[in-house]
Amino acid sequence: MDRDTENVFLNAFVLDAPLERLRRLSIGWLSLALGSLVVGGLLTIVIVLSRTPFVQNVFPLQDLFHTALVVHVDMTVLVWFLSMAGVFWTINSNTGCVQCGWAALILCVIGSAIVAVSPFVGTGTALMTNYIPVLADPVFFLGLILFGLGFVILVLRGLFFSRSIGMLVTGQGALRFGLYSALIAAVVATGALAASYFGIPDSIQGERYFELLFWGGGHTLQFVHIQLMLVSWLWLATVSGITSRLTPRIVLFLFVIGLIPVLLTPLAYVSFDVESGDHIQTMTWLMQYGGGLAALPIGLVVLFNLINSFRKEEGLNAERSSLLSSMILFGVGGVIGFMIQGSNVTVPAHYHGSIVAVTLAYMGVTYHILPLLGFRRPIGKMVVMQPWFYGTGQLLHVIGLAWSGGYGVQRKIAGESQALDGVEKIAGMGLMGLGGLIAVIGGVLFLIVVFRAMWTRV
Repeated sequence: MDRDTENVFLNAFVLDAPLERLRRLSIGWLSLALGSLVVGGLLTIVIVLSRTPFVQNVFPLQDLFHTALVVHVDMTVLVWFLSMAGVFWTINSNTGCVQCGWAALILCVIGSAIVAVSPFVGTGTALMTNYIPVLADPVFFLGLILFGLGFVILVLRGLFFSRSIGMLVTGQGALRFGLYSALIAAVVATGALAASYFGIPDSIQGERYFELLFWGGGHTLQFVHIQLMLVSWLWLATVSGITSRLTPRIVLFLFVIGLIPVLLTPLAYVSFDVESGDHIQTMTWLMQYGGGLAALPIGLVVLFNLINSFRKEEGLNAERSSLLSSMILFGVGGVIGFMIQGSNVTVPAHYHGSIVAVTLAYMGVTYHILPLLGFRRPIGKMVVMQPWFYGTGQLLHVIGLAWSGGYGVQRKIAGESQALDGVEKIAGMGLMGLGGLIAVIGGVLFLIVVFRAMWTRV
């Protein structure tokens, strides 16, 4: 190996296949992630139709809206994201305490299944709290607690049994540090949840209680998603053949910078009472101004390199399509975040852009790791176009929400309660509905492609 080839190898931002003993465990986490998308996707249809002009009055969906929204959010954000985190952390782990990994997965599977069926076996009221909406029903809470316990075990195993970063800072070592930084953020998020639980006064009950319970931990958990998304971006860029202008040392430094707001989280709890406006605002500011500390420089460099590759007439592939569409949605979501005024549908426009960016990055990684897990590599035009189909639909969905929010359409409501009494509101929410349905089709295409590849082992 000559010196230039060795430098390229050392600077490559890639992760190895999981160790043989961990392959089935990695497949288990991926299967849970895909299953959560199936359940969440089915509920998306109910949600989109119940908010789409004219259609909302044809079907009696309004009573189902809030219940469907609770389970949809929990499945497509909480379970999907944290299960994909399980895939990353398992791939990057050694064979220590494999039984702990299986225990974590089993608890998360059981908890997710209970959450999914809870609307049909319980009678709880939907409480539309941020980050983790809940059904006020013992069955739902049982599922949520079991899933949370499994996640804690997953994180603890990752902390003690991750693969070594290495003495020499390589591209792979930088990604492994990024994965470990996400574990640290997960620990802080868990601590924030516990601190909120013990810090909420007994006089606070109902929806306000759960809003305060999940506010701090929910904000901190977003840094887990951001760090893992950045790992995905760098990984996808490398396997797409995009030459990186970032050295491993710079990437490692940026991952450290991205962790700073997380490490400041305890100050929000020490300085202010959990129910105080100062605490709520501080957690909001940490996320609002700290979420882009690492994402902005890494994203700009990767985007520049990506555009440069198109100038060289390099074509699209599944990984590159997922990467570019992810970066577009993340940028749009970030810009909309600074446009929020009040509690209207501009808020979901912001977080839909951000979380869909993470989802698109995970879709691209899923396409890439399937052969590493022993499955067939997805090929064909559908694989290349699926991220664009899904991303375009979500972009229209986000633009429609942001447009409607500018005219005062409120969030977390459906049907006639939306008061779509103007052409502007109807047009905006109509665009939202059209984009949502296109995104559903894009999501179905993703599942078809992946399940076809998983059907046949290599």
